[in-house]
Amino acid sequence: MHRRRFLQLSLAAGLAASLPGCGRGDPLRVGIHPWIGYEPLYLAEEFGWLPDTVQLVKGSAARDSMSGLLSGQLDAAALTLDEALRVCSAGVDLRLVAVTNVSVGADMLLVRPDITAIEQLKGRAVGVELNGVSGVMLLHLLERAGLTTGDISVVDIPVDQHLEAWNNGLIDASVCYQPVAARLEQAGAVSLFDSRELPDTIFDVLAVTHRAEGRQPGPIKDLVAGHFAGYRYLVRNLHDAVYRIATRQGMAPELIRQALATVMLPDLAANQRYLAKNGTIETTAIRLAGLLEREGLMDKHPEHERIASQQFLPRRAE
Repeated sequence: MHRRRFLQLSLAAGLAASLPGCGRGDPLRVGIHPWIGYEPLYLAEEFGWLPDTVQLVKGSAARDSMSGLLSGQLDAAALTLDEALRVCSAGVDLRLVAVTNVSVGADMLLVRPDITAIEQLKGRAVGVELNGVSGVMLLHLLERAGLTTGDISVVDIPVDQHLEAWNNGLIDASVCYQPVAARLEQAGAVSLFDSRELPDTIFDVLAVTHRAEGRQPGPIKDLVAGHFAGYRYLVRNLHDAVYRIATRQGMAPELIRQALATVMLPDLAANQRYLAKNGTIETTAIRLAGLLEREGLMDKHPEHERIASQQFLPRRAE
């Protein structure tokens, strides 16, 4: 699971062939994959709060959504900020229209019990998805320890394969996130570093293509409104929401509560601040794009006047 696995659903065969003729009446196709911070949208779909103008296209990992955006199969997607930047760098301009969550412990480094310091990763096999948010985490934590990727054995595999690699003895550490992290801990891994030590660094966003922004502004507003409807239900009916999420993920409710505690779900006011001109998202995007380009994880710095927009946010909280 590249950042974030409850369900597996392949893109329908022949979908790409139907998209070039996509018109204004077609639904906004939104890529989404398992991640606790995207649960408001899953809840919105479950309760019927997403109108027919919005279609969730469910994949098993962010790579599904990224490839869908690049191929033109998708009009929007739920991604981490770094993933959105990589899509932009590959030639698909995106606009960030909502911040779904901020990682405050959800992304972490899990290790074998004999590893007690980051410096001890030297020469050890580390599972990481370099083209995902775990790649960003790895760069930050290695920098803190005075190490480089050349000092470790990088095992570049999707996060949803980390548990299998761990059980087979192929990796000594995993840079991952929930719910994979909880499953690794059940298998004996221990946490050594997490995103609480990287404040305002790892964001998840709803990103829409510029083409969709121009052709489908109404459905984009419906998407964002659906996210906030699910958010309100999660906040106001936490007990019921936790059990719904646990059923969908096939996990114990307590693990869902623990996962929710590792993310901050921004309300409307926080979104307005984050998405403001020269606000946190835009300044973080500039800094992050520089890091990714410098480390060879992104071909070129995205060129755009503004990557974030407040215009699709609801006017007021309900």
